[in-house]
Amino acid sequence: MFRRSLGHGFSVAGPLGYVVRVRLLIAQCQVDYAGRLSAHLPMATRLIMVKADGSVSVHADDRAYKPLNWMSAPCTLTAGPPPADVEAVVGDESGLTEVWEVRNSAGDTLQIAIGEVLHDSSHHLGVDPGLVKDGVEAHLQVLLAANPATFGEGWSLVQREYLTPIGPVDLLFRDDSGAYVAVEVKRRGEIDGVEQLTRYLALMNADPLFSPVRGVFAAQQIKPQAKVLAGTRGIDCVLVDYDALRGLDDAEDRLF
Repeated sequence: MFRRSLGHGFSVAGPLGYVVRVRLLIAQCQVDYAGRLSAHLPMATRLIMVKADGSVSVHADDRAYKPLNWMSAPCTLTAGPPPADVEAVVGDESGLTEVWEVRNSAGDTLQIAIGEVLHDSSHHLGVDPGLVKDGVEAHLQVLLAANPATFGEGWSLVQREYLTPIGPVDLLFRDDSGAYVAVEVKRRGEIDGVEQLTRYLALMNADPLFSPVRGVFAAQQIKPQAKVLAGTRGIDCVLVDYDALRGLDDAEDRLF
């Protein structure tokens, strides 16, 4: 969550500590990441985006939607005057105005040293209606909600489209032990869906009312890369049979 206002209408809101505005900053900046790996971006003009869920990402004028570096929510952002050691790295001629430090619960840090600012704005985007699913995907969600045993005996549905500050979790269940399970439903399971579920889990596990919450990625097809990524995030993958759920295809009646 954010610990302080960063100007231009930033404010703190909500039980999970998300900001109600998104900030877009185009500026000269140097970026250093320290965590499981170390990464350095020298001074250059980049777009820095602080989204309403608290995440921070740094973009160049290429790479499509992929950032050069980022810190996913939940995290803490603090801003202050440039310390002497940062000025020594980038040089006094850079005209640093401030340094942001973004830190997550694991202790990883993203330090952004900001020089000349070319653009700085913030915007209230309002409540997003979320992705409108196609007919098959939407119906698949309905069918899985009505058939919790698809995932395991003793499972029970808590809520469909459980709202979080960054969007709705498709299905929220309790398993046979009573623990919460967030399920993301896709027709075709790809890396983006795993990333989406990862963000939901990070937010929900930061809330003591839910934690621990585990995740399940459910789809008719799941790409191998998505399975590998899900495994590294501790997310289970479940292949679902749309026709069988609709009662059009009984596996017990198949010859092979």
